[in-house]
Amino acid sequence: MRRLLVLAFLVVSLLGSGLFAPLAYAQSATTTPAVTPDGLNDVITYVKAQTVEVISQSVKEIPGTDTSSQYQTITAKLLDGPDAGQTIRVDNDYLMMKPGDVFYFRHTVNASEGVDFYSVSDPYRLPVLEFFIGLFLVCLLIFGGKQGIRGLLALIASLFFIGAFLLPGILHGYSPVLVSVGVSSLIIILGSYITHGFNRATTAAVIGMIATIVVTGLLAYVAIHWAHLSGFTSEESTDLNFNTHGTIDFVGLLLGSMLIGLLGVLYDAAISQAVAVEELFSMSESAHPRHVFARAMRIGREHIGALVNTLAITYVGISLPLILLFEQSNLNLLLTVNQEVFATEILRMMIGSIGLILAVPITTAVAVYMLAGRKSETKSAHSGHHH
Repeated sequence: MRRLLVLAFLVVSLLGSGLFAPLAYAQSATTTPAVTPDGLNDVITYVKAQTVEVISQSVKEIPGTDTSSQYQTITAKLLDGPDAGQTIRVDNDYLMMKPGDVFYFRHTVNASEGVDFYSVSDPYRLPVLEFFIGLFLVCLLIFGGKQGIRGLLALIASLFFIGAFLLPGILHGYSPVLVSVGVSSLIIILGSYITHGFNRATTAAVIGMIATIVVTGLLAYVAIHWAHLSGFTSEESTDLNFNTHGTIDFVGLLLGSMLIGLLGVLYDAAISQAVAVEELFSMSESAHPRHVFARAMRIGREHIGALVNTLAITYVGISLPLILLFEQSNLNLLLTVNQEVFATEILRMMIGSIGLILAVPITTAVAVYMLAGRKSETKSAHSGHHH
């Protein structure tokens, strides 16, 4: 138990120093040039501040609409940056603040006129994030034990690969498809072995997942090009395209995002099937591989039903504001579904579900082949793995 506590402390320290400190620094010290129509660069800086006083507050109509919104004039004290300690006056039409609230504000220096603009950007959310990550770690330590800690280490490794290889690789102009497949394979291999150890069952799951990623990638490639998807479904995509001067392949980026998004449920399905095959063979090592495959597939079908439903509901939940917007606009249903923003999410859900379904027979077949006639190596290691 003492080793687990020490390990948990190190993980918390890693998360605190490796995730939150850089994020806080980046938010407080971020300076971004924004190109204006006349070709000059506005300078935008994000700085943390605390509300000192609410000078006035009223409800006004947003110009050009019939929608009312609240407006404030506040004074705020700068908490970091070169002007820390100074007090500024901010006209706020975004988040209603009260004295003592900590937030990030956006300081824009207009390049053509030399005028400063201040606006509220975001509330200071990092303490809330730290609390719930800490609560997650406590629950994981108490109820997950060693297996939970291994899973957490695999998660940290996955985030490292995404931050160290996936994002820089795409931003430097490498193929998003190749980078995504490569990083996905690294996450699958190392995450699986860290969590479940080096054994045939884990190896079978790894082979099954990589094979599924390849098949799913081909399907996604066909779907994206057949449906003529461009990858531009949000303002963020357009901004990224301008910021990178058009060097990113957004079609490839869309395909890569589909593969990365599949990893979570794919991992769960593949590991479960490999362990199911191992347990069936451990009950009767002389069992015929065909019978074990059939029984494992019966388990897999139950798993497919639950996970596909979870995957679909998750996508709906993520897209709920967009769905409500189109529902409120009373557009024709077929016309709405045909729009790229909806077609992209539907294909993302279908490709992910197909990949999940295919992972079950692929992984089951690989596991049966690798484990038939062999004694169980990981029965004790997986004894706490239930679905």
